[in-house]
Amino acid sequence: MLTRAALAVAGGALIHLSFPPRPLWFLAPVGFALLAAVIFHRKARAGFGYGVLFGLGFMVPLLRWTGEFVGLIAWLPLALACAVMISIATTAMAAISRVPGWPVWAACLWVADEAVRGVFPFGGFTWGKVAFGQPEGWYLPLASLGGAPLVSFAVVLTGFGLFWVWRNWKLGLPLVVASLLAGFAVPVGVDASAGTVTVAAIQGNVPRAGLDFNAQRRAVLDNHARRTLQLAADVAAGKAKQPDIVIWPENSSDIDPFRNADAAAVITAAADAIKAPIAVGAVVVDRRDGLPRNTVVLWEPGKGPTDTYTKRKLQPFGETMPWRSFFRLFTSTVDRAGVFQPGSDPDGFVMGPAKVAIDTCYEVAFDSVVRDSVTTGATIIAIPTNNATFGFTEMTYQQLSMSRVRAVEHGRAVVVAATSGVSAIVEPDGSVTRKTGLFEPGALVATLPLRSQTTLATWLGAWPEWVLTAAGLVALALGFTRRRKDSNGAAA
Repeated sequence: MLTRAALAVAGGALIHLSFPPRPLWFLAPVGFALLAAVIFHRKARAGFGYGVLFGLGFMVPLLRWTGEFVGLIAWLPLALACAVMISIATTAMAAISRVPGWPVWAACLWVADEAVRGVFPFGGFTWGKVAFGQPEGWYLPLASLGGAPLVSFAVVLTGFGLFWVWRNWKLGLPLVVASLLAGFAVPVGVDASAGTVTVAAIQGNVPRAGLDFNAQRRAVLDNHARRTLQLAADVAAGKAKQPDIVIWPENSSDIDPFRNADAAAVITAAADAIKAPIAVGAVVVDRRDGLPRNTVVLWEPGKGPTDTYTKRKLQPFGETMPWRSFFRLFTSTVDRAGVFQPGSDPDGFVMGPAKVAIDTCYEVAFDSVVRDSVTTGATIIAIPTNNATFGFTEMTYQQLSMSRVRAVEHGRAVVVAATSGVSAIVEPDGSVTRKTGLFEPGALVATLPLRSQTTLATWLGAWPEWVLTAAGLVALALGFTRRRKDSNGAAA
């Protein structure tokens, strides 16, 4: 039992090690092979217990960034909750481990579990999707066919297939080879079918890391305006190409420019100097209810603000606080959480030659949110984000990997603009051509393809996830039926 417990924890740890910033994507199938060895032909309750250990080995190190400035009170309960959610899948996997074709059904059940974790609790938390650890892997092209769920399915199937090779190599080897090499057969489009756009991503930096990074809100705004003015000077001197559009990060203006004339003047000066529209991440207080919105404002030279996008998927325990009075019993830290209100319109901005999908920070982790913004006719994706509250942890690299998966999934170039890093330019094939360091100002300028084609993943939407989930649930039902028949036969 101790050996199996150790293998379960080790398997989860290998999944974590497969995630960025490490390019060790191939460790994920090995981790799932260890999980398969632990739960195969075990009872459902053993699948639950070993699943919790597997989940802790995975989630505790993966989510360490959540406790960077608030301590264990956020980190460990969240990791435990995610581990328990994972154990639901491993319980089901153990229960059907005698059903023919088990590796396939086990991979389907993992996708089903990721689907549940995407909506429950508190609107879901998708950070542990296996696909998000695969931006360097051979599986990535599969995202253009079935999105993140198909990538996760292929990774898990490879791992369970590796275990099956040990039991029956004639059956297991085809599973491993097919799932591991399938991505090589999938073409990923990178052509500029809708023209090109020269984009600038501005990283102005923050005065300091931590929860109080925005205590000097004017300093953050000035940093981004200053770096934009510097870029304008470089353009005038012929040192940089003139951008068609400029993306500022989330929270680059936590001073509401609709209420504060000084903030508006700073942004106007920057837009006029760079001679291009700027997407400005701002905190805007709605005049109707007096509550804040996490908003991106389109600021055009000579015109000022002309359009807005309000973040639709808010981060619980950060921008909002579910069950605030209950959680206050454990820590007063909950009062740091905001009272932001979500938006509802997925439409982004028309900026120069581009139709820009806007997915702010946390939104990039959710399949449906990104898809909805792309299907409004977007030819490029912008991810304004603010990771200053997580310091030098791995969080920003994990989030960048999501952006790379989204690029392939929807066949669009992605521009990541972060207050403190990492900002990046991502091509439609998921490759990163430019990026900044952490906590240093910078400006990334690149000419990117605009694409209007619809990938199969974009067209299908959630269908691949639904089909794989349904297949797993059918296998689970067959497993229970088979066990009931076996029990009745033994009794007779």
